[in-house]
Amino acid sequence: MTSSIKAAFAKKAHQTTEEKYHEMIERPIAPLITSLAIPSIMANLVTALYNLVDMYFVGHISTAASGAIGISFVAMTAIQATGFYFGQGTGNAISRYLGAQQQEKANIMASTGLVCTFVVGLCIALLGNIFIEPLCILAGATSTILPYAKTFIGIILCGAPWMAGSILLNMQLRFEGESLFSMLAITTGAVLNALLTPLLIFGFHLGIAGSAISTISCEFIGFVLLLFEAQKIGLTPLSFKWVRPTTELFREINNGGVPSFIRQLMLGIATTLLNNAAAPFGDAAVAAMAIVQRITGFANYIQIGIGQGYQPVLGYNIGARHHERVLEGYTFALRAATICVLIIGVGTCVFAPQLIWIFRQDPDVVAIGTLTLRVASFSAALTGVAMITNFMLQTSGHVWGASILGACRLGLVLGPAVVIMTHFFGLLGVQLAQPVADLITFFVAIPYAKITLSQFNTTAKVEESIREIQAWIWQ
Repeated sequence: MTSSIKAAFAKKAHQTTEEKYHEMIERPIAPLITSLAIPSIMANLVTALYNLVDMYFVGHISTAASGAIGISFVAMTAIQATGFYFGQGTGNAISRYLGAQQQEKANIMASTGLVCTFVVGLCIALLGNIFIEPLCILAGATSTILPYAKTFIGIILCGAPWMAGSILLNMQLRFEGESLFSMLAITTGAVLNALLTPLLIFGFHLGIAGSAISTISCEFIGFVLLLFEAQKIGLTPLSFKWVRPTTELFREINNGGVPSFIRQLMLGIATTLLNNAAAPFGDAAVAAMAIVQRITGFANYIQIGIGQGYQPVLGYNIGARHHERVLEGYTFALRAATICVLIIGVGTCVFAPQLIWIFRQDPDVVAIGTLTLRVASFSAALTGVAMITNFMLQTSGHVWGASILGACRLGLVLGPAVVIMTHFFGLLGVQLAQPVADLITFFVAIPYAKITLSQFNTTAKVEESIREIQAWIWQ
């Protein structure tokens, strides 16, 4: 490549960064968040749909195999926690650096985060396979579920480096405001996965191992596509020359990543608690809980997509010190998340038996899953307040507030709820534990939202006064 071509490419990249900067701090909030959220929602829904398709095909193997998918959350949680820790940690910082027009710091954050994610993923793959049997038992596997769980989780763990890496690259592109491109890569991998899974399970007679092989293979394809996109259209090009781990860098990653890490860790703990609480009631109960989690995840992914559309807007405008747009964005994102999830909740409540029957034609699974899904549908609309508030706290650097709020629904509240309610109400207690946790977390989120929003409101008023004074002086 000649020097003139390099110069032209550099100029184009600079113009792209400038254009993105002005878009994020000047475009009206509602269409801006919507344009960023829709690709994220589509990618999330494709992922959720694949999870449902995967559960459908595995459900044709046996009830124990369906239960193994629920047990696999312990491995998926470790992988996702790593990806979200580095992805949210670096992504939050990148959006603020780009908003403050500090390009080199953003580049260092992106490349260092990817290398660290891959290394931790290798450690997870190695240690997870060494301790796979106790891991499965700890996650709630019964004696009949254990063989399926060991096979599925053992293979999934081998893909930990690039699965965590995919999450990181996906997050970084979204925080840069390039959610459309991340959607294309995620969608491609998920669609291929949905096509390959039945072929390997039934065509090659690999059983549940076929599902796991399909997952890690298509995740690798998605990772390669994301890597290509990050290099070609990303605002923070990746290179080993930008890998510079420092104490300050990891402090930044912690500020944005610890809440996500804790949230994912608590998700694993919550799933483990629910599986262990359901296990005494048989494989049907474990399978029913796994199916309900996949179905309710559909609505949850929409909320996450809206929050992911809000986060880059939040990061850019914090960096550019336009706090009035932070407030406006929060209001829009919260309203959108609540309305969307409420509509989906009505649908899943009405058609609960039919939805459960699709994934496992076992009368016991359908009976247990129907009640569980219906009560979860009623509490789903409450989770938007905690979700959007958590995104706001996390991106704005309120690390402990975001960590505590993120842990509430999935651990701090759910853990005691499962133990206490199961003791008094048996299986009904297991089914009601998550809705009770959702209700309590809703009330916990309200004061966090009020305090943080009041801080932004005060800052926005001060900054508006300063701008007015500056305008008067220049006049």
